[in-house]
Amino acid sequence: MNPTAPAASAKKGLPAPVQEVFDCIGRQEEWRSHCLNMIASENVLSPLALRALCSDFIARYAEGHPGARYYEGTRYIDEVETRLEEEVRAVFRSRRADVRPVSGTVANDAVFHTVIEKGSTVLAHGVPAGGHVSHQRFGALGKVAGTIKRIPLAADGIRVDVAATKDLLAKERPSVLLLGRSLFLHPEPVKELREAASSTGTLILFDGAHVLGLIAGGEFQDPLREGADLMMGSTHKTYFGPQRGVIVSNTEDDALWKKVDRGVFPGATSNHHLFTLPPMLVATLEMKAFGARYAKDTVANAQAFARSLVKRGVPCIGAEFGYTRSHQVAVDASGFGGGGPATRRLCAQNIVANMNTLPGDDPKTAKDPRGIRFGVQEMTRFGATPDTMDAMAELVAVCLKQQRDVTEEVRKLRVLLKDVKYTFGE
Repeated sequence: MNPTAPAASAKKGLPAPVQEVFDCIGRQEEWRSHCLNMIASENVLSPLALRALCSDFIARYAEGHPGARYYEGTRYIDEVETRLEEEVRAVFRSRRADVRPVSGTVANDAVFHTVIEKGSTVLAHGVPAGGHVSHQRFGALGKVAGTIKRIPLAADGIRVDVAATKDLLAKERPSVLLLGRSLFLHPEPVKELREAASSTGTLILFDGAHVLGLIAGGEFQDPLREGADLMMGSTHKTYFGPQRGVIVSNTEDDALWKKVDRGVFPGATSNHHLFTLPPMLVATLEMKAFGARYAKDTVANAQAFARSLVKRGVPCIGAEFGYTRSHQVAVDASGFGGGGPATRRLCAQNIVANMNTLPGDDPKTAKDPRGIRFGVQEMTRFGATPDTMDAMAELVAVCLKQQRDVTEEVRKLRVLLKDVKYTFGE
C-alpha cells in the first residue's frame, strides 16, 4: 500500500502544465514505492495521518496561542492545537511544550535567539563530530554566539570526553552547552555534565531532532530527566509525523519559558502551517500507543543492519559500542570511491541514503565526504525486521563491493514492505 497515492490523482482534461505537476508526483510516488528508503532524516506518514493532512486548515491563519489569537475563526484549530500540546507533553513527560515551530531548525533558531546571550560563548559539536548545520558558525547558532568552542571527544571521535568537557566548562563558563547531533550514533552524557554545567551557570540545550521518536518511545536516552533545560526537535525523522518542530522542557523557570515562547512567536514564526497540526496530532497519538515497540524495533534493526554490513566487509564506525544505539548506521565508504559516488551508485539501484562527513574528517570535505549515513526508521515502519535488515545489507554490499546491479532484487524485497505499521487498524 502506498500511503501517499491519493495525492497523485487529478481530473482528466487538465491543461498540460497542470497535468505535468500531477504526473511528476505520480512518478515520485511510484519510484519511491520500489525503493529501500534509508535517509536518516525522513519517515512516512500513516494513511490516517495522511488523511488528516489535507483539510480546510490549509487555508487558515493563526498567530499566538489558542484562545488568544490575533485572527478570528480558529475555534476548531484551537481545539486541535491544544490537544496536540497536551499529548506532546504526555509523550515526553514534560511540564511544558511549544508545538508551533514549523521545523526543527526553526525551533533551534527560536531558542538560540532568546536564551543565548548575544556574543557569549557556547560549547557545541562541529561538523565532523556530527553537529547539525544550525549548530555552526555559518548556521543559526552563529547569529548569536560570540565564540563557539568544540565539545571535546573521546579517542573514537564519537563519544564525548566527559572529563575534558567538565574542564572546558570550568574554563570557559559558557552560556550554553548544546548537545545533540545530525550524525547521532550514541547517547550524549547529559546526566554526567549536569552538575558541572550548573556550577558555571550554563544552560544545557539538547537538539533531539534525529532521535525524537526514539526518546518518545523510551529508547536511546531521556534528556529532560537527565538534566537538559530545553529539548528541541523535528517531528519527521524517527518521530513519524509531518514536517514540523517542537520544544519541550521541565523547567520551573517561568522567565526562561517566556523567552522561548516569544522566540517562537513573534520571533521565528507567524502563522505556523496549521494544516500540519491534525496529522501531527494523529502521529503523536500513534506514538503514544505504539512508540515503545517502534523505537525498540528501530534500534534493534539498526544494530542488525550494521552487524550484517560488517559481516560482508562493509566497514561501519562505532565498533567500540556496537556500531549504533540509534536508528543510524555510518559506513566508511573510502574503499568504494567515497560517500558521494557510493550513494549515487546505491540510489541508481533504488537504495536511497546520503553521503556524510565522518568523525575526524576535515570539515572542508563536507561536499565530498568519505562516509554514508543510513537510517532504518522508515523501513522499520514498513515492517522490516532484523532478517530484512540482513537482506538489505546483502544488497548494499553487492552493489558497493561487486558493483553488480541489484535493482530487481531491491524491487522484490520492497514488495514485502508495503503497509505502514505502528498505527491504528494496521
